[in-house]
Amino acid sequence: MRNIVILISGSGSNMAAIVRAAEQGRWAERLNARVAAVLSNRADAQGLPLAQEHGLATAVLDHKAFASREDFDAALMAEIDRHAPALVVLAGFMRILTPGFVTHYAGRLLNIHPSLLPAFPGLHTHQRAIDAGCRFAGATVHQVTADLDHGAILAQAVVPVLADDTADVLAARVLSQEHQMYPQAVAAWLAQSPMRVKRG
Repeated sequence: MRNIVILISGSGSNMAAIVRAAEQGRWAERLNARVAAVLSNRADAQGLPLAQEHGLATAVLDHKAFASREDFDAALMAEIDRHAPALVVLAGFMRILTPGFVTHYAGRLLNIHPSLLPAFPGLHTHQRAIDAGCRFAGATVHQVTADLDHGAILAQAVVPVLADDTADVLAARVLSQEHQMYPQAVAAWLAQSPMRVKRG
């Protein structure tokens, strides 16, 4: 069985969408895969109780308790590797990861970003799209590399930017598409990568 580990920092709505898709789509039988654990850098992340309700292992590593970003990432890697992951999925994990972390999970680390990359990497994507006069916005699932929001694009969803949109209204419209696209992209990665299991 190939394990998926999901990292969150907040509400975990994309995590929840993936967990539901895995259960309803019978990923265990169809893709030989399952969501094994949900980890967070925040003890108050709202997604943790939901993960526990689904019987998933959870753990919290507070990044503030570590002297450096490298120390935190090393501890996070050790916790992730306890589950021998075939895939690590970032779902609203609000930490910039070190190159060592990214290298350790190279080829099996996915992220979702709330813009149509390569446009608007980084933060405040919805307001930036509105300010730039974009007619369309969206979200991107991509491989994670050491360069922030620059990995290979696996899937994108497009939504219109309406004349009266605020950043919050546009964000909600994009998020509804993220919940559909991210589980599909994870399933597609699993379907195309039957032997991608790395241990140690």
